[in-house]
Amino acid sequence: MNAPAKVAEDTGAKDTGQIVTPGPVPELLSKRYRIERLLGVGGMGAVYRARDLLREQFGDPEPWIAVKTLNDSFAEYPDANALLYSEFALTSRLHHAHVVQLHGFHTDSTCRRAYITMELLKGPTLDELISAHPDGMPWEQLQEIAIALLQALAYAHARGVLHGDLKPSNVIIADDGLRLFDFGLGQAIGDKLPGLPRLSRARIAAWTPRYAALELLEGQPLTAAADVYAVACVLYELSSGHHPFSRMTARQAKNMQQDKTLERPQRLPAHCWPALRQALAFDQQQRIDSQGLLTAFSTASPTLLQRLFGRR
Repeated sequence: MNAPAKVAEDTGAKDTGQIVTPGPVPELLSKRYRIERLLGVGGMGAVYRARDLLREQFGDPEPWIAVKTLNDSFAEYPDANALLYSEFALTSRLHHAHVVQLHGFHTDSTCRRAYITMELLKGPTLDELISAHPDGMPWEQLQEIAIALLQALAYAHARGVLHGDLKPSNVIIADDGLRLFDFGLGQAIGDKLPGLPRLSRARIAAWTPRYAALELLEGQPLTAAADVYAVACVLYELSSGHHPFSRMTARQAKNMQQDKTLERPQRLPAHCWPALRQALAFDQQQRIDSQGLLTAFSTASPTLLQRLFGRR
């Protein structure tokens, strides 16, 4: 894990009200961050490993950070920088051990690109763990991951922040624990943070279809319930090794009535199944909330005596 660092903003570019096509990502951003290599590309953004030359100058033994900027297709949108700032504003309000730590928001005056600096995370993402456990993860390991992930999501919701694109590749198991990251499709709940720009989901549908709740696919607004559906799909995959609806979208699965034949994964304790099954409901009004799902996964499995007395 890299030590936190305060970063200075290069604001040489002025807002003229005109659409400015950004240049390619240079090797050196803001005369401070030297790009070393591309780490990954998502629906809207690209993340790079970079070296902070200022930290290096002062002898920091770990000067590496991650830099996120919009990928080329989204960088040309008129409000692209504002949308990236919205992601920064939302995530920077979340101070939680299991949410990625952001350092700063910057604009490079030469290439006219906005970018976010953040902690550099090392470790497998949940999609890698799912691939490594085709029959599902052991409960002890699964429970630890589920609790950390649900704690992060419940905390974000309590702080008024929606994730918007929760999926296995947006969760990493770092050296010091789980991190939820990439709030690029997120937004504030209700009228919280009213000054931030909101993503036009009619214009930009960059979420991953098989984790998108039915209401999102039908054009309805993002809500906490949509995040719950997405995290429930992830938890089902972790416990079974496969997507609950055979990697189909919620609309396709509903049309085929796949929810009628959905069964509890063998490695998932019986006491967790009712809450997870409820979280996978196609109707958002029937879903449990993130705190309720966290409570179910935090509860210890009943002992044999408890099960025997519970039947009487």
